[in-house]
Amino acid sequence: MSGTVGAPVSRIEGLSKVTGEARYAADFPLAGLAHGWIVQSTIARGRVESVDAGAALQMPGVLAVVTATNAMRLQDVDDGELLVLQDQQVHYRGQTVALVVGDTLEQARAAADGLPVEYQAEPHDVLLSASHPRLFAPDHVNPNLPTDTLTGDVEAGLAGAAVTVDHTYSTPAEHNNPMEPHATTAFWDGDRLTVYDSNQGATRVHQALVRLFGLEDSAVRVVSEHVGGGFGSKGGARSQAVLAAMAARMLGRPIRVVLSRKQLFSLVGYRTPTIQRVRLGSDRGGRLVALDHQVVEQTSTVYEFAEQTAVFSRVMYATPNLSTSHRLVALDVPTPRWMRAPGEAPGSFAVESAMDELAEACGVDPIELRIRNEPVTEPEGGRPFSSRNLIACLREGASRFRWAERDPRPGTRRDGQWLMGTGVAASTYPARSAPSTASVSAQEDGSFIVRLTAADIGTGARTALTQVAADELQVPMDKVEVRIGDSDFGPAMIAGGSMGMASWGWVVVKACRQLIADIDRCGGVPDDGLVARADTADDIAAQADLVRHSFGAQFAEVRVDVDTGEIRVPRLLGVFAAGRIVNAKTARSQLIGGMTMGLSMALFEESLMDAEFGDYLNHDFAGYHIAANADVQRIDATWIDEEDDQLNPLGVKGIGEIGIVGTAAAIANAVYHATGQRQRHLPIRPDRVLSP
Repeated sequence: MSGTVGAPVSRIEGLSKVTGEARYAADFPLAGLAHGWIVQSTIARGRVESVDAGAALQMPGVLAVVTATNAMRLQDVDDGELLVLQDQQVHYRGQTVALVVGDTLEQARAAADGLPVEYQAEPHDVLLSASHPRLFAPDHVNPNLPTDTLTGDVEAGLAGAAVTVDHTYSTPAEHNNPMEPHATTAFWDGDRLTVYDSNQGATRVHQALVRLFGLEDSAVRVVSEHVGGGFGSKGGARSQAVLAAMAARMLGRPIRVVLSRKQLFSLVGYRTPTIQRVRLGSDRGGRLVALDHQVVEQTSTVYEFAEQTAVFSRVMYATPNLSTSHRLVALDVPTPRWMRAPGEAPGSFAVESAMDELAEACGVDPIELRIRNEPVTEPEGGRPFSSRNLIACLREGASRFRWAERDPRPGTRRDGQWLMGTGVAASTYPARSAPSTASVSAQEDGSFIVRLTAADIGTGARTALTQVAADELQVPMDKVEVRIGDSDFGPAMIAGGSMGMASWGWVVVKACRQLIADIDRCGGVPDDGLVARADTADDIAAQADLVRHSFGAQFAEVRVDVDTGEIRVPRLLGVFAAGRIVNAKTARSQLIGGMTMGLSMALFEESLMDAEFGDYLNHDFAGYHIAANADVQRIDATWIDEEDDQLNPLGVKGIGEIGIVGTAAAIANAVYHATGQRQRHLPIRPDRVLSP
């Protein structure tokens, strides 16, 4: 065995990235390439009355102005956001109303900026509230989970509880901002469409384009060789891919469409704002007798997306009486989508803050409170866990963080003008796998090539998959080449839902083992090589009905300026139980990245809606604040050894998202410990800290 799985291996594509050799979606040189620039609506609801393209078409280099009146017709699909330029209706401010195509990007943008568009505006509604008259219960929540759940009698449990907590928590709209903006380069070769696209899974984009353009599977190829981040916003096809393919067909030449930073705030999704009421009831020792988690959030009028915010409560703590619910309102806004740890990230802020409030009310240490409420089986349905090591994470974190030295009284520690405090919160995220396909070929020179439609969005997936294949094939890593990001390799799971490595690693292991068996049967590698193919659909379908989750514990130390309300976070610690770790270096990077994003969620990120104009005001990095280097001080992420033979052949759980879950609550709880004032609404701005 090569023994590379678990080792801290540097990214094998690192040199090509830092030297600029790596090609992203907007980097592929094509003869005759033209550029498209999107024109966005300036009203939040209504109709496009007319687009006067005459002057634009007279400008130098302008090739076409594509609108709803001349765009090619697309096949109907469920996702209305992909049906671009198919009618004159405007559903939200920032919606695509035209595409200007020019020989150069500058020419297309100049013409687009001055394109006259006349509208018939209608009254719009863009504000979420817990009492909105159009609230409704969706059929399901993402990805396909029950909208509401009920175990026992929550109202009776709360009525009989010795101690209760009943508060409302809120999180704002937050926007994914990957380093690489969404981009697509598309061209047609006869009736075959090829797109170089920035996405988290070429398979899903391939499937969308096949349906939209009414093509056979073999007539579409999607390539995503390198991807500069996604955070969920690139989890499926986005409008720029459809527009590039459409314009390329109409003009008969390659077209590239790249979104600007501002356009990302309208066209690729965001995390829905949430309003969450959490009610807890316990005995005087803090043991829960009831938990109720009610969530209100928004969707669009174009496509229904319901974030699974309350699912966090369905798995975390033992209680005989448990209820969760989700309610939506369809507003005149862009469609919310996935954003790192959808559901668990905002849900954990509310529940873990409430648990801290319960610990205070009961006079119980916050860690001890969580340990006392550790379930034996799944609280919602009673199914067994494949593994659950939350208590181990809490205890390991408490030891590393020196929690025992903490004075539990709030507002007692001070260093000059700084109030100091510490907080804790728990984390969880599902450990799932999805069917995927892969092939492994043995070459005459003793090397191997692995092909699968995985995506490396900065996580180090290429490197980790190379480690997995090398170990299975019992060769050094330099004898294995992993090729990913090409839909021609067959369907595979996206890099999302913390399912990538679990899904891809499973099928790579299966294909490698099949290849070894074939080599043994053939008595060696034939002169023309040997290929083994595998898929995992049947394997995954045959899994036992268990609850599979990663767990973790987050610890935060904060300093709060008594005069300005400024918050600094000098120390964050995360301890996780996430199955087998494939690459210690990239895993730590992912966990720290998630924790940094959680810090940003706690203190900075907030998309501000202007009710009059129906748009998010701070749609750039001047107004939308994220954590910068000075904000990220000492962050440490580690894990405990965890073996779980009920997951997949590697024993892998996802780590891409659990790092953000619970971080905001840990910081909020630390701010309370420092100041004695509870922060129930994110972000924790200085004005909120200073408010009585």
